[in-house]
Amino acid sequence: MFYMDDFDYLREGEVYLDAACQSLRPRPVIDAINKYYSRHNSCGERVKYKWGIETDEKVEETRKLVLKYLGLKAKNYTVSFTLNTTYGINLILSQLDTLKFKKIVTSEIEHNSPFLSSMAFSARTGLPREVIERREDGSINLDSYDFTDAIVVLNCASNFDGRKLLNIKELVKKVHKEGGIVIIDAAQAMAHSVDILNGVEPDAICFSAHKLYAPSLGVIVWRDELMDKLARLFVGGGMVDDVTINDYLLSAENKEHRYTRFEAGLQAWGEIVALGEALKWLMKLPKSAWNNLEANYNELFDYLNSSPKVHMVNKQANPTMSFYVEGIDSHLLGNALSREDIMARTGYFCVHYYLDHVLHLPPLVRFSLGLHNRPSDIQKVKKVMEKII
Repeated sequence: MFYMDDFDYLREGEVYLDAACQSLRPRPVIDAINKYYSRHNSCGERVKYKWGIETDEKVEETRKLVLKYLGLKAKNYTVSFTLNTTYGINLILSQLDTLKFKKIVTSEIEHNSPFLSSMAFSARTGLPREVIERREDGSINLDSYDFTDAIVVLNCASNFDGRKLLNIKELVKKVHKEGGIVIIDAAQAMAHSVDILNGVEPDAICFSAHKLYAPSLGVIVWRDELMDKLARLFVGGGMVDDVTINDYLLSAENKEHRYTRFEAGLQAWGEIVALGEALKWLMKLPKSAWNNLEANYNELFDYLNSSPKVHMVNKQANPTMSFYVEGIDSHLLGNALSREDIMARTGYFCVHYYLDHVLHLPPLVRFSLGLHNRPSDIQKVKKVMEKII
């Protein structure tokens, strides 16, 4: 598994199981951001000297790679960079022309990114908010809901058990047919489940690069028609071609610079360049890398699921799995694992409403695996868990 050499900074015995929060970065990604700061540190899209030209070329390459990775066409979609998924969703919602919509819809299993932002949107605009149910497999009973002129904000993969929005294509078609728009939180799908988005054309896809083996960065991939539904409420440097005393000309009016519609101010150029390197790294990985990941999470899931003291939230194996152990406080369990150099998340993982108030579960432990995990990691986790429980 030669690609494992790209995580050579992991010390012997360290087991990182928090990829759902942020993935580890392979060496080519670390090298790319270091190269930006040491070889062509510059303000993108503003300068004419050679460092800036190199930065511009690499940033443009990253935009193209994002679309290629998602299987979307540049003639229909634009890629804009921001801080993270939460910021991206809020940035869109804060600028939507509310006169064009009748309500906002989200689901019960959402991360606080869509859940709280939809709540704030409803409170600010007075539009009603609807929280719909998701089946155990992550899909939605589409016949049960009316999406007429609705803003629909949903994840396509959950951050506590990885369940997917299996009928996402049908959902998008139904919402569009009924005059609504769809904003997808793809934060948990981009690294290991991007296939669920193949052939899907929502109005916007928001995700965080730091869950995609890249530096901390947010991305909005948006359908160009969305711009007609936006009000000009968030503007600043880098977004305009001209300014008079009481007016300005948006650069985004030009298709070639449409991405500036969500890019006020100076961007994280080094992080954008490194995201491009992460996407190239992912797309070059051999099938054996994905087979190794699948074998690892299947083995760990089977072990946990077979223990009578372990109560799994997952109904099926997934790189992200959550559970609690009967008679053991999850936070104490997390501390015990940490003393053995096993790093895992504990709590409600920003899904307080569903996990606490719907399922009434105690705080949980989450194991989220990545491409950096070796079979030996799984053996160590099983051994330590056996000793603890």
